Amino acid sequence: MKKLLFYIASSIILVFGISGTASASGTYKVKNGDTLWSIAKKHKVTVSQLKSWNNLKSDTVKPNQVLKISGSTTKAKSTVKRASANKTAYKTITVKASAYTATCKGCSGITATGLNLKKNPSIKAIAVDPKVIPLGSKVYVEGYGYAVAADKGGRIKGNRIDVFMPSKAKAIQWGVKTVKVTVYK
Repeated sequence: MKKLLFYIASSIILVFGISGTASASGTYKVKNGDTLWSIAKKHKVTVSQLKSWNNLKSDTVKPNQVLKISGSTTKAKSTVKRASANKTAYKTITVKASAYTATCKGCSGITATGLNLKKNPSIKAIAVDPKVIPLGSKVYVEGYGYAVAADKGGRIKGNRIDVFMPSKAKAIQWGVKTVKVTVYK
């Protein structure tokens, strides 16, 4: 009987103690493969908020890095829900869009924001000029769908983007197009 009570008490302490500590601390330990975008989405905050709260100058995070998630309050959640529900557009621009893959010779498959495209070939990501479309922005690309501005490229300047395709055949099929891109707040 004592053993049973001990196991029950231990289980309750572990369950409530661990979950209480994680939410009360307001921090998140970066895991391998995490990006600011995925962490922001998971905690219902924006990439900009994460960067601001953690004094980050770039969009790159490293495994075991501890980030403040102080925006996981009700106010932040409602703001993100409202913005995505209303699909508040920041701007719509016309761009020249080509395609790229993560399988080219010398390509690491890791985007500027830390997404691993080789491990996640179904991700919708685009390469942008950060002066035109900020890294981490949610976008809608005509003919491609909803994506994240996750990468930048040497030839991506001004109103030009590269859309990520999982295979070389699909990238060739995309070709080069003039499309509209809606950037969301």
